[in-house]
Amino acid sequence: MAIVIDGVYYALGLSAAGGIVAWLAGPWFSAPLWILAAFCLYFFRDPERVVPDGPVAVSPADGKVVAVRAESSDLTRLSIFLNIFDVHVNRAPIAGTVADVQYRQGSFHVASREECSARNEQNVVTLSGDDTSVIFKQIAGLLARRIVCSKKTGDRVAAGERVGLIKFGSRVDVLFGPEWEIVVRPGMRVAGGSSVLARRSNREASHGS
Repeated sequence: MAIVIDGVYYALGLSAAGGIVAWLAGPWFSAPLWILAAFCLYFFRDPERVVPDGPVAVSPADGKVVAVRAESSDLTRLSIFLNIFDVHVNRAPIAGTVADVQYRQGSFHVASREECSARNEQNVVTLSGDDTSVIFKQIAGLLARRIVCSKKTGDRVAAGERVGLIKFGSRVDVLFGPEWEIVVRPGMRVAGGSSVLARRSNREASHGS
């Protein structure tokens, strides 16, 4: 399984520190550092995913769906909470062009709380393609203090393509317009790049006519 390079750097640093502590104080004192090094390799894992075909939007992250609610008269917000054991690599929910990327400063509340969608530090990415736009937010949590986005305005992405990373516990929101039918509900677990969150309403029927 692939590992994000950040995790390799963290693991190497912790392992080096563990070696120094073991030399100075003994192996028992270095055990916590070795454990943290192993956890970093686990946390920053980056598995391959099978991206479904068709007029669908896939999950941008692994985690648990904690909310599906109307954000406005024409937008539905779907929120996914990522705990520290989830894969934290983020993926594009649809194929298209990055129309906008906005970084917003904010707080670092626990990412499972509802107010985090508006108040926490976040990166807001708008994707446009096939006569639709989908917005997804990379939202920092209590422990996550680093949001990474590898795409910029004008870049083209495929559905399920890797677009960034949120380090440690965090949250991802996805905003859908009225042309999308949400197919998940709160409490469900989803996998980034492979779980379908929404389908284009009547899209398959129109393609078949």
